[in-house]
Amino acid sequence: MRGLVTKALANFFTVMEGGAVRQCRARGVLKKKGITILVGDVVEVEPVGATEGVIVEVLPRKTELVRPPVANVDQAVLVASMAVPDFHPRLLDRMLVTVQAAGLRPLIVLTKTDLVTAEAVAQAMAPYAQAGYTVLPVCAQTGDGVDAVRAQLENRISVFAGASGVGKSTLANAVLPGLGLKMGEVSRLGRGRHTTRHVELFPFGSSGFIADAPGFSQLDLLVQSDELRRYFPDFEVVARHCEYRGCLHDEEQHCGVKEAVREGRLSRSRYDSYLAFLRELQEKEANLY
Repeated sequence: MRGLVTKALANFFTVMEGGAVRQCRARGVLKKKGITILVGDVVEVEPVGATEGVIVEVLPRKTELVRPPVANVDQAVLVASMAVPDFHPRLLDRMLVTVQAAGLRPLIVLTKTDLVTAEAVAQAMAPYAQAGYTVLPVCAQTGDGVDAVRAQLENRISVFAGASGVGKSTLANAVLPGLGLKMGEVSRLGRGRHTTRHVELFPFGSSGFIADAPGFSQLDLLVQSDELRRYFPDFEVVARHCEYRGCLHDEEQHCGVKEAVREGRLSRSRYDSYLAFLRELQEKEANLY
């Protein structure tokens, strides 16, 4: 049988196939080959009795995250609050680059919209909607926008990401009541000590899953400086007017992106994030030599 690993604890794996769940161990040859089984892996299982099995093969992964360690995630739900804490576009831009570089579809959810004006929400949404991202304003307390988020979680394996306090747990509980997800928001118990967390997938709808995971604790930009522009899709159309092929939209003359920013056709905030990330990557690359 073929199933999905939804939980891994020590050397035991919970594998779900249809509505059936089996507790499995891995065949020794997998370990000898250096094959690690992750939550989210699609595996071949030899059944043992009615409720157990042995994992004999791990199928190729579409995506693989290191932190949290989970495979085959389709979508990252990027949660940003409009207030308490205030909306932070630079952090959102950083998360967008990170998840796109990992091969994930980003879904932007703006929480706590009841604490600001409708105009403020519209202004925050505009640059990202222009870039082609799906942006959903939500008030989890009242339920406004929750159904729209649910619709985006169907038929996908989703992981939540966002700064502490933006409402990841509240949002997760709103879309899947009673689950009690904490989304990895564990409090530190002193220097160097923290609560151990395990990644687990919970079924959602007919064929979706939500990962209860620590989220993206590592937000290093793991891309090359000359590839960064690929992760700013709002640059694509105006970049066709750049005079130089391979334009970095930085110090070059006759740059379509810089012209669009000057004319207000492209978000100044998004462009400033791009330049900050470009400098960071260039400095990192320079220090390698």
